[in-house]
Amino acid sequence: MGSTEPTAPSYSAPPETVTFDALLFDMDGTIIDSTNAVIKHWETIGKEIGVDPEVILQTSHGRRTIDTLKVFAPEKATWEYTRHLEGLLPKLHGADATEIPGARPLLEGLIAQAAPWTIVTSGSEPLVTGWLDVLKLPLPAHIVTAESVSNGKPDPACYLLGRERLLGSDNSISSSEEGNQKQVLVLEDSPAGIRAGKDAGCKVLAVVTSHTVEQVLAAGPDWVVRDLDSVKLVRADGAGATLEIRDALVRE
Repeated sequence: MGSTEPTAPSYSAPPETVTFDALLFDMDGTIIDSTNAVIKHWETIGKEIGVDPEVILQTSHGRRTIDTLKVFAPEKATWEYTRHLEGLLPKLHGADATEIPGARPLLEGLIAQAAPWTIVTSGSEPLVTGWLDVLKLPLPAHIVTAESVSNGKPDPACYLLGRERLLGSDNSISSSEEGNQKQVLVLEDSPAGIRAGKDAGCKVLAVVTSHTVEQVLAAGPDWVVRDLDSVKLVRADGAGATLEIRDALVRE
């Protein structure tokens, strides 16, 4: 009988060069890894609301804290409580966060060449600015946070708003290829975020930093890579960016 062990994922697809009119980055799991800090965060909240943190963590990643609270402790699901808790997180657990490999050089390249990009995150404004400050990472213009939309991921509202803030309300026509739909790339790690990006009409590049390959693939991204070391900025300007995507997952 042959082996029944699953085949290890093969990150060996040939390089592919793709041009986009704008890039939308998720934050946690895509630019930074604050897993250990988030675990401590939910342990604190779990004790306050009387819910096992492990139960909360099964569904919280990639979703807004306020949406998770609506499930487990509706009486606590206010922006005042959410912003207070998330504002403390980088201050109390700053040492527990690290950069996702490749994130800093990619962001610095986009900034240096004035490419259209921003962050679209399920975190609140105090959380996002706190992490960027702790890690000395750039704060982009037009950022979309948890407070920016009524419904969080997997609802596409956040990525639709990110598109509009970067490209304007009339963003159907590409400046580089007249008559074609403008191409926006979402960079994500969570299934909820991947689905939100796809439903917003964007291409999605997924990093396997917080979920299994199987969970990521089930959400339907266009490319899957280990981390942002596989994404190289080829050239950029105010009208878009050309990326080389290397060592992507080979799909059977």
